[in-house]
Amino acid sequence: MTSFRTPATEPIPQGGLRILVWHRHGSWTTSFVQGPHTYLVPATADRGPDGRGRSQTVTWPDNAVEVEPGRLHDERIDVVVLQRTDELELTRLWTGRRPGVDLPAVYVEHDTPRGPAGPNRHPVADREDIPIAHVTHFNQMWWDNGRAPNTVIEHGIVDPGHRWTGTVPHAGVVVNEPVRRSHIAGTDLLPRLSRGAPLDVFGMQVRELPQVLGCDRITPHEDLPQPKMHAELAARRVYLHPYRWTSLGLALLEAMHLGMPVVAVAATEVSEAVPPEAGVVSTRIDTLIDAVAVFTADPDRAREAGEAARRAALSRYSLERFLTDWTALLHEVRR
Repeated sequence: MTSFRTPATEPIPQGGLRILVWHRHGSWTTSFVQGPHTYLVPATADRGPDGRGRSQTVTWPDNAVEVEPGRLHDERIDVVVLQRTDELELTRLWTGRRPGVDLPAVYVEHDTPRGPAGPNRHPVADREDIPIAHVTHFNQMWWDNGRAPNTVIEHGIVDPGHRWTGTVPHAGVVVNEPVRRSHIAGTDLLPRLSRGAPLDVFGMQVRELPQVLGCDRITPHEDLPQPKMHAELAARRVYLHPYRWTSLGLALLEAMHLGMPVVAVAATEVSEAVPPEAGVVSTRIDTLIDAVAVFTADPDRAREAGEAARRAALSRYSLERFLTDWTALLHEVRR
């Protein structure tokens, strides 16, 4: 297992890089493009998965530049940041250069492996020329990384500020496509967890959730722009994270930055991210129900836990640390 972080004894080279990166995971990409580089973001006419371009809902800095695929052959590119296996071939077709061979490359693995708890070999595990950057230590440990050099760069969040008011005595949940991702996202747990407090669920394709689950204690809030979602979420008394099997949710870290107390299923990286003073993390449904009820009934206790959650998030998941780690890794890969 090889670390690609620049050793602390070596200064990070100065000067910005020209980085080819697709707009895939919105919150992660929003943080990534805050750095001191030029980010070349493919944009296609249909704004589909291969070319979403700049964010249409969140303000990005001017150094995140949209580029048409046909122009990439003539662009100077210092390094490509891959997030899907398809991008290996897209890079070759659009730039005329092969990732890891003609063009330095890093593969960001955002997710836990799918499938049963058996060998889960990473798509670039047989390559020594493309290092894998995992976003959590759990993911790095769980994947079979093979011969590929690999490291961990934990998430960093654009701080939305301490905005918790807790004026609404409900639990807030953020999940996209909760019906399709029911077991993975813990959607099927929501009716039982709503015994602790009514649930307000924010995200994409949440509108049909109360009907699908047959639960009138769930209120959907369909696909709000991020600034409005943060404001609405921060008005809820407690943040509920029901996920069974995903990478560490950025919505959880955003809620902690907002100053919200956390009640979460103890799965994957959550127990590392949420200290005991910031909320309750458990695999026991009754414990989670009770915790939601306690925080909802006691604003002072919720405020105290939320302040601890914010301190923990700022300490471990700061944007500055995230960008510093990525700049060091990208320069090291170029060497």
